Amino acid sequence: MAWFSRERSGAEAAGDGEKRVRTEGLWLKCEACSQIIWKKALDDNFQICPQCGHHFRLDARARLAILFDDDVYEELDAGLTSTDPLRFSDSKTYAKRLTEMREATSMNDALVSGWGKLEGRPVNICSMELKFVGGSMGSVVGEKITRAVERSIERRAPLIVVSASGGARMQEGAISLMQMAKISAALMKLDQARLPYVSVLTDPTTGGVTASFAMLGDLNIAEPGALIGFAGPRVIEQTIRQKLPAGFQRSEFLLDHGFLDAVVKRSEMKNYIAKALSFFCD
Repeated sequence: MAWFSRERSGAEAAGDGEKRVRTEGLWLKCEACSQIIWKKALDDNFQICPQCGHHFRLDARARLAILFDDDVYEELDAGLTSTDPLRFSDSKTYAKRLTEMREATSMNDALVSGWGKLEGRPVNICSMELKFVGGSMGSVVGEKITRAVERSIERRAPLIVVSASGGARMQEGAISLMQMAKISAALMKLDQARLPYVSVLTDPTTGGVTASFAMLGDLNIAEPGALIGFAGPRVIEQTIRQKLPAGFQRSEFLLDHGFLDAVVKRSEMKNYIAKALSFFCD
């Protein structure tokens, strides 16, 4: 009777003889409409809620998989790491925080830089990782984007940067803030070379990232519902002591007020960028 006592995957017997199917991890609750969604259906729909269209957050490599043809690309500058120049420490040392982030994300910092093709066109794409110290911009992020700009100039290829960030990385102090000017200066050279830069803003894009390269694109586009701004809405309300308008700092609000060129669904993003690059380059 060995078959009677074997483990059963996916189900377990309850005390009263009923079978209870293990569903942990198979279903998710939409953050916007509270609809219960089958995880596979969400995966098949670009992590977009099929009920209300809410865009769940994506990691950096998942975004590159959507944009690069057949998810084929060469990752560049992957070995760059921060040297912890300030020997910063808060609740834990910066060095320890970086080690934990590297183990958790299998990344050396908050950005993946890739070279490949988008609808057959060679492109550089940089994608930020929110899970790595809040997607914050430190010396490594600044250096990777600057190198991507230089590579675009050398290879005469468009540059795309997908932002998802809480802003400049406080653990690197002024060195982090310097990256704003460094990247902006590099982008000016890209403009002088008459090569297009497409900035894609996702949820959230805030702080020094918004105040620099995220808003400097020849084309600034965002995903639906993305939080985009410098200071957060709560900080602004507490400062000016006024209630902010509905939807303030969301991508649709920014589009209505002229801060964005377009709001594009994730499922349509690759095709939209491909058409834009055809307009710029052909």
